[in-house]
Amino acid sequence: MFRTLTSPTSRFPSPVHGLSLRPVGRWLIATACLLLLAGFGLARSLEPDSRGYGTHQRLGLPPCTSQVLWNIPCPACGMTTSFAHFVRGQIPLALRANVTGTLLATCCAVLAPWCLASAWYGVLWRVRDPSNALMWALLTLLGISLVEWGLRLSLR
Repeated sequence: MFRTLTSPTSRFPSPVHGLSLRPVGRWLIATACLLLLAGFGLARSLEPDSRGYGTHQRLGLPPCTSQVLWNIPCPACGMTTSFAHFVRGQIPLALRANVTGTLLATCCAVLAPWCLASAWYGVLWRVRDPSNALMWALLTLLGISLVEWGLRLSLR
């Protein structure tokens, strides 16, 4: 997928060290930046649920199926709440709601200016292998989420 967004000269390092982007890739990266900012705007518009989970229901979504059926939290329980706290600068409350959600919010906060810089310079800034970078980022977040979930279940 990434090969179609990068230019054929991307084998050669650019002055800002990264994989060169074609014009469509630049537009997609700029769009990703806007979507990240919109996500933070949405999180800011939501009042965090005092229980530490359930904020997503303010968007008209149903309650967590795992909570309803088995009375146990799923790995994502509290992520929307953690984002809502994160955008308000309430980091301890965000961490209490969901550690992985707080880390994901931090990644998104770093990713937005990275996307902007990448779109501006026309390179995936400091990334030469986007598939590998994405895989490791997702596996790391998944691993942290599963460990956190296991801890939450064991402390119940």
